[in-house]
Amino acid sequence: MWNSFSTAGPVSVTAEITTFTGGGGDEIHAYVARPKTDEPLPGIVLLHHMPGWDEFYQEFAERLARHGYEVIAPDLYCRFGHGTPDDVFAKVRSEGGVLDDSVVADGAAALAWLKSRPNHNGKVGTLGTCSGGRHAVLVASLVPGFDAVIDLWGGGVVAAPEDATPSRPVAPIEYTEQLNTPLLGLFGNEDQSPTAEQVDVHEQALQAAGKDYEFHRYDGAGHGFTYYHTGLYRQEQSMDAWEKIFAFFAAKLQS
Repeated sequence: MWNSFSTAGPVSVTAEITTFTGGGGDEIHAYVARPKTDEPLPGIVLLHHMPGWDEFYQEFAERLARHGYEVIAPDLYCRFGHGTPDDVFAKVRSEGGVLDDSVVADGAAALAWLKSRPNHNGKVGTLGTCSGGRHAVLVASLVPGFDAVIDLWGGGVVAAPEDATPSRPVAPIEYTEQLNTPLLGLFGNEDQSPTAEQVDVHEQALQAAGKDYEFHRYDGAGHGFTYYHTGLYRQEQSMDAWEKIFAFFAAKLQS
């Protein structure tokens, strides 16, 4: 939980940009953060949002690490080249976006990397915001071995067939039957992607399939309400969301 650390002991993490073998055997960059401990650790595959593999996601990884997780945030845009996150994102967008198949392959590779770590406790979760939330649901549906998934306002989980693109040919909701991982979803009721109606559709599909999930929706919040570096930030809703993230992962990954 938030502020649950003991002031009598150190809260120390290490963090670095490194490389690992991603999907298709490609060497790609990743941001890795972990607590400084020899105790067994659960892992988290952190899937970045559409603005890219940016400083917010580095800080996101470090926050999760301070709460007892080994976190790997693969650069899903690595194969498009390098530059500032904004420059890389512009290139990705101009080329139609990262392929779903590429993200799934990198998610599977990141899962395998965490499970190979010497002090891994055997459990791995995945989460992301915005497009990363959509990707987290997609990866957890198609890659066996995850123990928890968190979708933070993932736009495009529900989509009409005519909205399909070469990079995003199938909406993740179509794989609901294959999702055998507990799911936490957090959404702002003023969001336009996903809309409240799209969240309803996703929830109905999960209920019909008998899936293990919990959704929480926030009035007075739209897209990106935990983004403290933007005008989208909503302090009260954000802090409640963080409490739910920590509680969910603690129950599913640390027990």
